[in-house]
Parts: sequence; C-alpha cells; structure tokens
Amino acid sequence: MNYSIIADAYEKIESTSKRLEMIDFLVDLLRETPKEIIDKVIYLTQGKICPDFVGLEVGIAEKLAIKSLSKASGRDQKQIENDLKKSGDIGKTAFEFISERIQTSFFKRTLTVEKVFETFKKMAKTVGSKAINVKISLLSGLLLDASPKEAKYLMRTVTQNLRLGIADMTVLDALAISYGGGKNNRPKIERAYNISSDLGKVAQKIAETGLEGINTIQVEVFKPIRPMLAERLSSTEEILDKLNGLCSAEYKYDGERVQIHKKGQQITLYSRRLENITNQYPDIIKFIKTSIVSNTAILEGEIVAINRQTGALLPFQELMRRRRKYNVTRFMELYPVSLFLFEALYVDGEDFTTKKYFDRRKVLENILKKNDKIKLAKNFVTTNKKELESFFEEAIANGSEGLICKATGNYSIYQAGARGWLWIKYKKDYHSEMIDTTDLVIIGAFYGRGKRAGVYGTLLLATYNKECDTFESVTKCGTGFTDEDLIKILNILKNHIITKKHPRVISTIDAEIWFEPKLVLEIIGAEITLSPIHTCGFGSIRKNRGLAIRFPRFTRKYRTEKNPEDATTSMEIIEIYRNQIK
Repeated sequence: MNYSIIADAYEKIESTSKRLEMIDFLVDLLRETPKEIIDKVIYLTQGKICPDFVGLEVGIAEKLAIKSLSKASGRDQKQIENDLKKSGDIGKTAFEFISERIQTSFFKRTLTVEKVFETFKKMAKTVGSKAINVKISLLSGLLLDASPKEAKYLMRTVTQNLRLGIADMTVLDALAISYGGGKNNRPKIERAYNISSDLGKVAQKIAETGLEGINTIQVEVFKPIRPMLAERLSSTEEILDKLNGLCSAEYKYDGERVQIHKKGQQITLYSRRLENITNQYPDIIKFIKTSIVSNTAILEGEIVAINRQTGALLPFQELMRRRRKYNVTRFMELYPVSLFLFEALYVDGEDFTTKKYFDRRKVLENILKKNDKIKLAKNFVTTNKKELESFFEEAIANGSEGLICKATGNYSIYQAGARGWLWIKYKKDYHSEMIDTTDLVIIGAFYGRGKRAGVYGTLLLATYNKECDTFESVTKCGTGFTDEDLIKILNILKNHIITKKHPRVISTIDAEIWFEPKLVLEIIGAEITLSPIHTCGFGSIRKNRGLAIRFPRFTRKYRTEKNPEDATTSMEIIEIYRNQIK
C-alpha cells in the first residue's frame, strides 16, 4: 500500500472541523487498506508503531529530525531551524524544504506503508554508540523518497506530534462502520480493545474474521487491561442510593495505581496509562514474588510512599520522587513503599473481569500472603450512611484521599476502560460545600498582557463527554499559576498548537489559540453555575444553557498520569451541580 494514500487521508482529516467527517475519512482509509496491514495503518494513525505497553517508541528529538531533513533536502540546518521557529510545525517545515530540495535522487522509490513502518521500527530498536547516526540515515532515506506531503506526516510521526487528534473512540467508531456492521456494534469491539489495549490487534482481527472473531480476543497476562474508572458523589446517602443500598467501601490511597502481571517469577508493572514502570519499583517486584501464591495473575493495586520512621502514609508527591531512570536503588531506600491490592482481574487462567465484586475480592484474599509490604486495601461493607461516613473519616485520618465505594450485586463486574456508577469516589475535596477539585483538559488559550506578555494569560478548559467522545468547554482559568507554571505550560503545549478549533472540541468561545486536547490540569472551583456560553452539559439542566466552574484556580497539579479521556466528565459536573442545588 502506498504511503501517499495515508498522507492524503491525514490531510483530509486535518482539514475538517467536524468529528463525523473525521470518522468518514478514517472509514475510507480503512476500507482502502489491505487487511494484512491494517494493524500497521492503525498504529501509524495513532502516531505509534505498537501499543503503549510494549514500550517501543519511534520518537526522536527535534534536533535529529532537523539533521535528517538537512541531509535529505540539501539545505543548511540553520535555515531549517529558522523556518521551524516561524512555522512552529516540523511537518510544515519539512513540506517546504522537500518541495524545494536542491538535489533530486535519481533512484527515488515509491514509499509504501510497509517500508515506512519497518523503518520506524528499526529506528526505535536502534541503540548504542552509533544509534544517532543510524537513525539520521534511516529517516533521511525515507525523506529522499518522500513527496512534500509524505514528508510532512513522516516528520510529525517521528517527533510524536501527528496533530490529527484521532482518539481511540474515533478509531473504534470507524472500525465498527468499516467491518462491524455499524456503530451500534461498537460496544463489542470496544470490549475487545478494553481487555487487550491493542487497537492494531483488534483491527486485524475484525478485518480478517468479522465481528464474530472479536470474541476470540481474551484477557492475557502481559497484555494490560484498560483500567476501570469511577464516578463521584458528595454524600453517603447518594452513594448508597446509586449502589442499591449496599456497598463495599475501600480506602482511596494517595499513590500510584498499578496493574500487576505475573507469570511464575516474571512480573511486569503497568501504570494507569499502561506504560511499563517495572524498573521504577524493584522492591515491589520482590514483595510480589514472595507474597502472591498464584502462578499467573493480573492484579490492581496502589503503590504508596511510607514514612520510614512512623510507617505513616505519605502523599503522592513524595512517591513521585521514585519515578526516575537513575539512582533507583538510592531513592528506593529514601522513599520506601507499600502495595495495597484492590482488584483481581485474572488468576490462573480464569477471567475475573466478568465476575461479581465479592468473587474478585475473595480470590484476591486467597492468593495473598499478607505482610507489612503488601496488604489488601482496607474495606468496609455497609448499608448504613452513618457507618459509611465514619469509615470515610477514618480513611482521611489514616492518610488516604477518601473512599472508593463499589457495587456488590450480580451486576458488579469490572468494567474495563469504562467510567460508571459501579465505582463511586468519595473524597475530602467533595466534602466541602464550596470547593470541588476537577481534572480539566486545556483546549485553548488567550495571550497574556502586561507582566504575562509572551505567555498564555488565560486557559480555556474542558470536561470530557464520553457519550459523544468530545471535549466541552467549562471554564476559563487564569489564576493559581506561578511564572514558572506559565513558561512550563507554554513549552508543553507548543507542539500541540493547531490552526483552528479541534473537531472533538465543542466550544462557542473563540480562543486566540487552539490546542489538541492533551494536557490535564487539576482545577479548584467555588461552585458550578448555569452558563450561556460554556457547552459542558449543554441543555441538560436548562434549555440553551451549559454549566461553568465559577472562580477557577489551578492547584499546581499536572495530571500527566491521565489521558485527556480520563478527565472529569461532563456528567460528573452535571451531578455536582444537581447536588449543589439540593
């Protein structure tokens, strides 16, 4: 398959401001793709060469990309750097310089998807003292054969800034239309993705065997499951009402959520974003080897930093000192940790994601040899709101963030990759009548004035609407930022600037600058109000009105462990507003 077909599709996708058109263009691309390479096309469209959990990235630094472009175009690196400063987009710069290249290769070959993919894979696997030169040579080789349009997307892909904004849900919609008989069959395809975390594999299976073949994708060790998410409520009465009067409340520890995969003595840890973080926690690996008695298992838990003198739980910020490539042993001693297990998803060949809560909890208890380093998350089963409140206060006093209240009935399965009312967060933040903490996505900005000249003075922030796979504006925030924050945000977002509002963004406010939905920030607000200009939950409370967060302030917490789709949902804001009115 010629790579030009992909480049043409990307150009169409990039040109549209409508999500449905984006899906249509993606459907056209998938139908034109030979089934045997559809996984490669999916990965490339995600800006990857494999699923995140594999840990193989094609990404190279901008400086190396510039050197490769200089070699392929015959132009001086300084010229390229100057143009890049003006364009702000390595893809646009590559388009211009390949269009005007000084030398033309007499042996120019047609670029194919297979060639591009294999070259990217070779670049990702190249290590050692000569790796830089090899990567430059491989990339410049592709650019010599590339048309200007192809060069644009090649360069964006290798620098991990494809700028298409195609999310997982968009791809699933396109697969359902292309091979699944229509969007109404997306839940079956989504289930396969949620338990495999591999869109390429799912695409390959449905393209080759149809919708029925999707059922052959099962839970596997070392193929992480997309984590289940929780809704939030602000009172014990509402929580018990949502959970049919009975819940199992578990401590919500202020640590790092991990998914543990074990087969014999081989153990891998995956983060909330499904990145392999095994090397960060050699002590946890040791604990698991001596404490988990099953041969194979997929478990979930929270790693929490512990005070060496008192044994008290420490906040998340202390644990983050452990996230480093070097001196891991030294920091392991400075910041000891414990692991609190709260879910069993797979044990000795049996899939527990479809089992009831108490079945999952029981098997977790059976395979764990408890000790000071690995314990079960403390839980309490109750039907009484006063008892639940007392347990909440106990959790706070013991250093936890609050509670996760879980459904326990016949329907209490583990909803991989989903946010629903089977799990409900009850945190101290929500216990205040005046302040709620939310995780919001930056979708746009307004330039600063006066002291903030040269940086963004105000950010336009959004919630995530899972039903529509869109981001809905909910507030403009310009307070709580230090000078260092403003520079940091400017640098983080510079590679995600786009020329117009993103197709997945719903906003009636015209930002001075638009971004791909990428960066999640924690925001505190005084209250939720009806709004004629913001689109969050538009029409859900009152006709022609959305919801807005009043008096927002940045808490200085960057939620880098969260994908944009993990942000506070529009439905959560609706619920907060309704409870506030009560």
